[in-house]
Amino acid sequence: MTPRAQTPPFSRIPPASQPRSTSQARSFDAAAAVYADSRPSYPPSLLDAVEELAGFGLAGTRVADVGAGTGLGTALLHARGARVTAVEPGAGMAAEFRRALPGVPLVRGDGDRLPLRSASCDLVTYAQAWHWTDPERSVPEARRVLRPGGALALWWNDSDATVPWTAEQDARLRRFFGAAKAPAVTGGFARELPVGPDFTTRLLPWSRRVSLDTHLANLGSYSDFLMIGPEAARVFLDPERERLAALFPDGTVEERYVVSLAVARL
Repeated sequence: MTPRAQTPPFSRIPPASQPRSTSQARSFDAAAAVYADSRPSYPPSLLDAVEELAGFGLAGTRVADVGAGTGLGTALLHARGARVTAVEPGAGMAAEFRRALPGVPLVRGDGDRLPLRSASCDLVTYAQAWHWTDPERSVPEARRVLRPGGALALWWNDSDATVPWTAEQDARLRRFFGAAKAPAVTGGFARELPVGPDFTTRLLPWSRRVSLDTHLANLGSYSDFLMIGPEAARVFLDPERERLAALFPDGTVEERYVVSLAVARL
């Protein structure tokens, strides 16, 4: 059993030890288009690792992608040949999903009350969404909808805080939001996993190169900023633009990430 992990340097989400806020989770609805345009996707190695740890290929499998948002993870699963049904609670995110993936089934709901038949799925996935669930409800729900031998896969993109400028940005974010000082994370799994399922974990480093505008839009699409509103967010984001423009004079930012993947056979 993987031990409970430390929170990442600045998660930009409620720490797993704190109650989840429905209003914070639904704050993404108002910024769904920006979310779709600026949020990073995932590296091809992610689904290779999911297949390896789940013990079966994705082509033709029945997958429920829960908390699908605008469909970043769903699109990759669909392209791999999976028969995906997306589950999304937010109206704005669901509308953006339907524009991006009109041919993929989408149902409204969340991981604590999955609107799916029992034993109807081979795989249940959460791309950047598990932390919004109540594990005491979402784990039994995953077990209910999975067929015998099915798997639960959770994954997150986290900024790679071993990169100096990223660590400095994380520290500024923590000061701005009054967050506690980050615990030391030295390459271990940086997310809290639910007690019960026997998870196997992988860390998958990757990077993308984006414009400074996209980097800042991505940053501003996190719930912490959405909750305080655009005027308050600019107090941080405008000076941050100046700092990064000096650091990346050609206007291109290399964002380095580590995908934290956890898979359990249920």
